[in-house]
Amino acid sequence: MKIAEVRELSDKELLEKLNAEKTALNQMVLNHSISPLDSSSKIKEKRRDIARFLTELRQRGIKK
Repeated sequence: MKIAEVRELSDKELLEKLNAEKTALNQMVLNHSISPLDSSSKIKEKRRDIARFLTELRQRGIKK
């Protein structure tokens, strides 16, 4: 997800997406430990998406 798309989301939507991405990342890591994924770069992308969400939430908190 691009940062421009993240900035358009509301705080509530960001928190919901953040929780969903964390859950998906945990599931992907678990599945990868059992049997390797076709593309392990998806795990890296999930981590980066989570970082984008957290960064945007932090920036909004500073502005308030």
